[in-house]
Amino acid sequence: MTTTTGGGITAPFPIFGTILRPPRKAPPMEMRFPPVELPDAEALEKGRLLFAGQTDFVKGVVAMDGLPPADRLEVCFAGRSNVGKSSLINALTGRKGLARASNTPGRTQEINFFTAGDLYVVDLPGYGFANAPVAVVAKWQALLKSYLQGRPTLRRVFVLIDARHGAKAVDEEIMTLLDRSAVTFQAVMTKTDKVKGDALDAAMAATRTALARHPAAYPELILTSSEKGEGIETLRAVIATIEA
Repeated sequence: MTTTTGGGITAPFPIFGTILRPPRKAPPMEMRFPPVELPDAEALEKGRLLFAGQTDFVKGVVAMDGLPPADRLEVCFAGRSNVGKSSLINALTGRKGLARASNTPGRTQEINFFTAGDLYVVDLPGYGFANAPVAVVAKWQALLKSYLQGRPTLRRVFVLIDARHGAKAVDEEIMTLLDRSAVTFQAVMTKTDKVKGDALDAAMAATRTALARHPAAYPELILTSSEKGEGIETLRAVIATIEA
């Protein structure tokens, strides 16, 4: 309601001593799971130094009793087969042949350990088992569950999501397992150079929707392209600044 002043100016009408004013527009909702901001110079340098030294393959593990001693922090990478996990690890470490890819889902069932400075970088087998025997799938799932729940030095799992497709049901299965294991995970979008504009936005939206259902999800996305080198420095910095 308004009233007219002596000068003919319309003003808010006072009721019970309160001026009624037009409602303000609600501020835009904060985006959930935004892309991680570019780290500062100190974090970038920590990341560079962490992966500047020798990176070595330690061993491949097919059973819990074969795990190396839990004497250092570790991060691991998980993702569907053909998501670009091996390429990302190779780009991260600067060694093209360090992690080897298998084109057959379920073919390689080892948990592979690499060293980077005082850190273990762990490569989990690609999931997506349409062509794998049931016994192989069951064995892998049991090993993965035991590893995630029984590794006290594991600080974060990076779940790789193909930017051409966004998060799929099989990705949410691993996310649910990480929720139940109380292990923090962070989504890393791969192959972002293969998709642009609205298609990338749609894939990111689908991924955000999936992440919102999982309490163990870290609240930022990392966007990468191993082929173009995009996001690699950021990922190194994120890993280097994970606290013990």
